Amino acid sequence: MPEQPARAWRIVLEHVERELLDGRLGPGDRLASERDLATELGVGRSSVREALRVLEVMGLIRTATGSGPQSGAIVIATPTGGMSTLLRLQVAAQGFPLDDVVRTRLLLEDAVAADLATQSDPALDEVGRVLDAMDAPGLAPAEFLALDAQLHLALAEASGNSVVAAMMAGLRTAIESYVQQGAAAIPDWATMAGRLRSEHRAIVTAIDAGDIERARSLVRAHITGYYSAAGLTRGIPSTD
Repeated sequence: MPEQPARAWRIVLEHVERELLDGRLGPGDRLASERDLATELGVGRSSVREALRVLEVMGLIRTATGSGPQSGAIVIATPTGGMSTLLRLQVAAQGFPLDDVVRTRLLLEDAVAADLATQSDPALDEVGRVLDAMDAPGLAPAEFLALDAQLHLALAEASGNSVVAAMMAGLRTAIESYVQQGAAAIPDWATMAGRLRSEHRAIVTAIDAGDIERARSLVRAHITGYYSAAGLTRGIPSTD
């Protein structure tokens, strides 16, 4: 039963993404209400809210509370070209084995950390914004992990390697699916969230200091440490 919320959250996300990809939704269109989406897809309203939060972080929709023409969730971007390709990769990536996704993530994020640490003045403004957003009190695990995914994507984009950034974006759904699943297996989420916040900031500090090997080591320990705590360690390389 503890995995159900994560599965439901992905159902909503995939439904909206497919509507965007197939052209049934476009800029200016309003999504169905939380209640209608929950009824149509057979999920809880909390799962709908979590999916909308991710879509907003991705820059595809804008949400506003209250009533009137500007309330609810409105599409503000069309996933054409590269974004369309990335969304389709996200759908396909859900069938990839966990071990393969994690190994790929380790390769990509190791390269990202090294690239950023070699830059004299890495552009980390977006990274800092997401770090601050993750400090907000009262974040649900799904909200925290949606921001976590955005943070790692922001680091990839800041590296300046557009191919690596595109691959990280394309794997987002697959990564989030098992990260969310793992969260359900962690008994003390508050402690884990605090640990992840500290690890994120330590990685950024190492990058700012130009310490390539420390940045790489911290990234690998950060990724593998979470999977170990969540009991998702089969086939995942050690940090040695």
